[in-house]
Amino acid sequence: MQTISQNEAVLPREGLHAVHVFFRVEYEAWELLDPPAKIAAKTEMARLVQEIRAWPQTQLLTLSMVTPKADLGFMLLTPDLHAADAFCKRLGLALGPGMLAAEYSYLSMTERSEYTTGEDEFAEELERSEGIARGSAESGERLVAFRARMEKYLRDRLEPNLPDWPVVCFYPMSKRRTGADNWYSLPFARRKELMGGHARVGRTYHGRILQLITGSTGLDDHEWGVTLFAKTTSDVKAIVYEMRFDEVSARYADFGGFFIGLQMPLDRLFARLGL
Repeated sequence: MQTISQNEAVLPREGLHAVHVFFRVEYEAWELLDPPAKIAAKTEMARLVQEIRAWPQTQLLTLSMVTPKADLGFMLLTPDLHAADAFCKRLGLALGPGMLAAEYSYLSMTERSEYTTGEDEFAEELERSEGIARGSAESGERLVAFRARMEKYLRDRLEPNLPDWPVVCFYPMSKRRTGADNWYSLPFARRKELMGGHARVGRTYHGRILQLITGSTGLDDHEWGVTLFAKTTSDVKAIVYEMRFDEVSARYADFGGFFIGLQMPLDRLFARLGL
């Protein structure tokens, strides 16, 4: 198998490439294999998954996809686009030629939000809402804490540590660009205000939902990919429902298809798939 050269790496200026890919198992082809060949195929996929997870700055989730939209899925985070491309192609062939057929895939990148509060804005808000004067000792102390929070927030967005929570929901979305509902015709201040309200709803699900927003403008069919991690489908259902009433979603958002997967190790995944 062709190796990946570090000399030809295609790296973003910051963040990671993200690939979601969902496969269907071709059971008729699988049943033509004899038992030793099936064992060898599963061993090869397990070896490949370990190899990918050992690659620098790379994470790979293995998913059993719920409903017949797909059978198994992978979520891959890695810096180099060549590595992402090679790994996804190898995963599709890991059980052997013709055993897996891709049902859906999505390419995006981890990114910072353009609506993040800056230090000047934070200092202004302290002065306006709490009467803490700029340049004061208290303002300085609050700014130090603010910088620490923002550093963690940025790190979590650009280089997240994906949780092992069982439920994974993925869907793509875009902002509308038509008529009176053109998101991009709104002034930046208004867009930031709306996104602030949107974020406040999301924060009420802290500890129940972990959300990763990845950007895909120019990379795939929508503008963002949204991955929700949860411990129960009830929380996924609740947050998506509640967000629908927020103006950002109700007026300005268009959604693609929704995919639900269950995180599980490969041995359980093979058993679930009947392989």
